[in-house]
Amino acid sequence: MTLDAFFRIGTTVTLGSHRFEPEEIKAFARKYDPQVFHVDEEAAKASVLGGLCASGWHTAATWMKYNLQAGMDAEGWTGPGPVPEFGPSPGFKNLKWLKPVYAGETVTFTRTALSHRPIASRPGWRLLALHSDAFDSTGDKVLEFESAVLVKVE
Repeated sequence: MTLDAFFRIGTTVTLGSHRFEPEEIKAFARKYDPQVFHVDEEAAKASVLGGLCASGWHTAATWMKYNLQAGMDAEGWTGPGPVPEFGPSPGFKNLKWLKPVYAGETVTFTRTALSHRPIASRPGWRLLALHSDAFDSTGDKVLEFESAVLVKVE
């Protein structure tokens, strides 16, 4: 199996779906993003968003949860050396919250591996570039960003 096949370059992988319940939205927001439209249902109705909705950070953190749960399928690894080991991420860019995620909405999370390259300063490691999305139940995109992850291949 090649690294391209292992990383599934160019293939969009569905990571899972999550229903954002009101109490979960409020609990996350009280701790990390206490804006009125995330913590108070009545005040949220009068806000610019018109109803209780999840923090964008909550939506992004939920993507991460599903991404880690999905992992990478190492079954059938026949490449040289041990199965690649995923390390930390050096960051992300172009994060966009495109549409509010209202209480009761189910969001489906995806990722697409775009490319990988060796890291000159870290022999035996590669940088895997990803594009990540999330879609509501109508198919509208609610979140997108680009990220990368370090992968030990030797």
